[in-house]
Amino acid sequence: MIDEKTLDWKKGDGLIPAIIQDAATRQVLMLGYMNAEALATTIKSGKVHFFSRSKQRLWKKGETSGNTFKLVNLAADCDSDALLVEVKPKGPACHTGTVSCFGDDPGPGLGFLAHLRAIIRKRKKDKTKGSYVGSLMAKAPKRPAQKVGEEGVEVAMAAVSESKEALAGEAADLLFHLMVLLESRELGLEDVVDVLRNRHAVRASKPA
Repeated sequence: MIDEKTLDWKKGDGLIPAIIQDAATRQVLMLGYMNAEALATTIKSGKVHFFSRSKQRLWKKGETSGNTFKLVNLAADCDSDALLVEVKPKGPACHTGTVSCFGDDPGPGLGFLAHLRAIIRKRKKDKTKGSYVGSLMAKAPKRPAQKVGEEGVEVAMAAVSESKEALAGEAADLLFHLMVLLESRELGLEDVVDVLRNRHAVRASKPA
């Protein structure tokens, strides 16, 4: 974490822009503003707080919607006048229901995974009839686990004897079913990333 005393609060009249980023997918979710109290409360509580310029008060993200941000990491930019806040989001970031406040497009790369997880969670919650995800969730975790096993074998076979395109397709099937399986146990890829991050930190701390 960072020391709030090292930040340049004067430049923004006591406020610092805070860029919110999904720690797992790296997707930018929103932009907010923090004062010293909001930052201190964020660090102490582990839940992201902002200073509302319109209401002129401290506010917790998700205080009415329940779509909170769990703090993962904080970093200041090179001029110490902006923050990058890595979070684990609970639900959509935007009040309109989209994953990000920058529109409904999930963006390129891994940001799409956050969009896909939101769809999987909705299918699970709504128990949508005719939904493939719904049918898997109805028999979870056994059926999704079975599919992960099947797709894992197909990925291995494609890696050995098929084209790159075929391998990418099989890997996509495996990743999708893994996400469904994780969601059936109320987990997400960000939880897997947390494990990898912690393992990396432990190994990096050991002398070569």
